[in-house]
Amino acid sequence: MSVLSKPYFHDEAAAFAFVERIIWNGEPVCPHCGVVGRAYALKAVRSKPSKKNPEGVVRHGLKKCGACRSQFTVRIGTIFEESHLPLHKWLQAIYLMCSSKKGISAKQLERTLEVTYKTAWFLGHRIREAMRDTAMTPMGGEGMTLEVDETFLGRQATIFVSGKGWQQRRGTGDMRKIVTLVERGGRARSVHVPSLRKEDIVAVMAHADRASVLNTDQAQHYRRIGTEFAAHETVDHGRDEYVRYDGDVVTTTNTIEGYFSIFKRGMKGIYQHCSEKHLQRYLAEFDFRYSNRSATGCEDQERAMRAVLGVVGKRLTYRGGVNHRLQAASA
Repeated sequence: MSVLSKPYFHDEAAAFAFVERIIWNGEPVCPHCGVVGRAYALKAVRSKPSKKNPEGVVRHGLKKCGACRSQFTVRIGTIFEESHLPLHKWLQAIYLMCSSKKGISAKQLERTLEVTYKTAWFLGHRIREAMRDTAMTPMGGEGMTLEVDETFLGRQATIFVSGKGWQQRRGTGDMRKIVTLVERGGRARSVHVPSLRKEDIVAVMAHADRASVLNTDQAQHYRRIGTEFAAHETVDHGRDEYVRYDGDVVTTTNTIEGYFSIFKRGMKGIYQHCSEKHLQRYLAEFDFRYSNRSATGCEDQERAMRAVLGVVGKRLTYRGGVNHRLQAASA
């Protein structure tokens, strides 16, 4: 039997019960006054009649707060709020994005969910917003190894650097720059930076616990900040050195190169195009899947549940027009 045959992927009432169990854990929280456990269910309530639905539609999951007397559902204050898409289709989309190692395109979501392309595109971005890590706890720690490296993806809209030196020789001066930190055996966190200047690197490395052992290549912008860590080990790619063994200690950046491999296969093979203003959300998506991968004991269904937990307190509003602007809004 397929996992997509579960009731909450097809039945709206089951979908609401599933999301309520994850977000509320049996104790409904009123989004209007914050009172916990005082709400009761309103059953058989229908929406106003319309030309499409002359008898209205059943309002699943509707509750009323016993304290402030306001009505609400579990959608309020989440990425689901004010969405006309049934909740069970939201859950299908979340599972598909969480279980696809290199992502799933908006066109594929459009065909699979039988929605419009505009809906599928906006749906994907709201789910990426749910995947975004808001805790920002320090990466690494005592006894842990952090690998740090940068990569380049496409041309940036505005050139932030003059293109002098090695960037000009490599042709990366006007490319979008991404710096990623990876805990060996753990999480990943990526940041789209305007340049590889000292101030931008320092801002990214603020996410790293200084008690960690830092592994990098021999790029000069890591040398000074590397002195702040418990140890800073490098490999010389210019001399074809990619891994070095010193007893049980392994110095390499192959872990982070593996992350970049998955990221670029997804961006070039699945998504094919990404505007610079949305790049950070795509990075959040790949970070989330990597940080909750099978190697950490998190399988597809658990990963999807963690994504559902991330929907709380996040809103993304759509502003139409040529540029398709997405703006974060307070819940």
